[in-house]
Amino acid sequence: MDWKKEVFNRKEELIEKLSQLLSIKSVKDLSDQSEEAPMGSGIKEALDFMLQTAERDGFRTKNIDGYAGFAEWGPEEATDYIAILCHLDVVPATGEWESDPFSPEIRNGKLYARGAIDDKGPTMAAYYALKIIKESGLPLKHKIRIIFGTDEESGMSCMKRYMQMEPEALTGFAPDAEFPIIHAEKGQINAILKLKEKPGEQHGPINLRSFYAGEKGNMVPDKAMALVNGTGLETLKETFMAFGKQEDLETEAELVKDTLSLALTGKSAHGMEPFEGINAASKLAHFLAGKVPHPFVTFVSECLAEDHYGKRLGISFSDEITGPLTVNPGIFRFTQNLEGMVALNVRCPVNTPYLRTIEKLSETTLKYGFEVEEIREKKPHHVLNDSPVIKILQKAYEQETGEQAELLTTGGATYARFINSGVAFGAVFPGKENTAHQKDEYIELDDLCSAAVIYARAIYDLANH
Repeated sequence: MDWKKEVFNRKEELIEKLSQLLSIKSVKDLSDQSEEAPMGSGIKEALDFMLQTAERDGFRTKNIDGYAGFAEWGPEEATDYIAILCHLDVVPATGEWESDPFSPEIRNGKLYARGAIDDKGPTMAAYYALKIIKESGLPLKHKIRIIFGTDEESGMSCMKRYMQMEPEALTGFAPDAEFPIIHAEKGQINAILKLKEKPGEQHGPINLRSFYAGEKGNMVPDKAMALVNGTGLETLKETFMAFGKQEDLETEAELVKDTLSLALTGKSAHGMEPFEGINAASKLAHFLAGKVPHPFVTFVSECLAEDHYGKRLGISFSDEITGPLTVNPGIFRFTQNLEGMVALNVRCPVNTPYLRTIEKLSETTLKYGFEVEEIREKKPHHVLNDSPVIKILQKAYEQETGEQAELLTTGGATYARFINSGVAFGAVFPGKENTAHQKDEYIELDDLCSAAVIYARAIYDLANH
C-alpha cells in the first residue's frame, strides 16, 4: 500500500476537516456544563463534530456520557482492540495572537489556531489514517478505536470515565507529543499552597493589596499583575519600568492617588517545560522582593523565581530514565483580607520518592507561612524498550521517514498511561518547534500529512500483529 499517495489524495479534505474542528472553541468551561455537556458546550460541540463525522464516514461510534467518544473499525467479532488516544479539549488562548486563535489561518505553509498541534491536528491525522484503512478495504485482525477525550488538559476525568465503561485496549498510542516514540512519561504532583493566616492589612511604607497570574496549572503564566499602595510609589513606578527594560520584558505601571498597578508580560510555555517560558509572576515577585515586605512575595521570590528544578523547595531529584524533576508555578492569587494561594505543577521522574517529596514540600512551605492544602498525584508511566508496540512503531516510523526511531521520554502526561503498553507517538517531528500551549500555535501542513502517512502504516501494522 502506498500510504503517502493515499494521504496526499485526501490532503485538501484533511485540511478542510481539521479547520472546521479548529474553529470550535473547545476550552473547558464548567459554567455552562450539563448532563450532556460535562465539560461545557464548546467541548460538547467538538465531540459531536467528530462523532458525527465518523458516523457519516461509516464508522461505528459511541458517546461515553459526554466525557469521551470513539469511532471504531475492524472485525466486530474481535474481542480486543487497538486504541488511538486523542483529545479534543484545548487550553485557553492567552497572549497576543497574530490572528484569531479560533479562526484557522494558513500562512507560509502553516495552519495557525489553538489546538493545531495539541491535539486537534494530530487527532485529525490519525482519523484520516484510519479512514484510509477503512476505505481501502484492508483486512484487520484486531478492531481499531480512535478515542476522543475531552478533559486531557485538566485532570483526564474523561479517560477515567471511559475506563469505567469500556475494556482496556490491547495496546495503542497517543498522537499527542513528539516523534519518534515516547516510552516514558514523568509522574506529577499538583499542589495547592495557601497562606496559613488570612492576609490582613499591612502598615509598611509599601503594602501588597493584590497579586494575580495564571489560569492553568500546567501553563507558564505569561501575564502577572499586582496592586500596591503606600508611599514612594512614583519612585517604585520608575524603578519597575527600568526593570522591564533591563530584563527585556514588557511592563506597564499606572499610579492613581496612593495606589500603583503593575503589570508584566512574560512568555507562556507548557508546564512540562517551564524553562522554555518566562514566568511573569516569578519575575514580578522577584522585582517586588525587598520593596514590598510580605510573606507571599518573599515565598515566591525565594522559593520559586528562577528555579525550575525545585532546589529551593528542597525537592530536586533526577533519574537516568526521565531526567530531572521540574516545577511550574502556574497559578498565583493574593487578595488582601481574603487569600494567598499558589498552585504548583511538579513533573516527577519515574523513580521519584513521592512521599518524601511531598513531606519536604510541606516542610519548606511551612517555613514561609504556607501550608499544602491539596495534593493530587499522577504516577509515572514506563514501557520497556523491547515491548512489541515499540518495535512495530519503530518499524513504521523508519520505513516512512528513513530515519532512526529513537526512544524519548517526556515531562508531559498523555492518555498513553491508561494502557499498560501505551506510548506517545508524534506528531511533532524532530528538530521542529513545538508551539503547544503558546500563542500563535501552528502545525506545518507537510508535517500534518507526513504524520497521517506514518499513522496509517502504524495502525495497520498494530491491527494485524
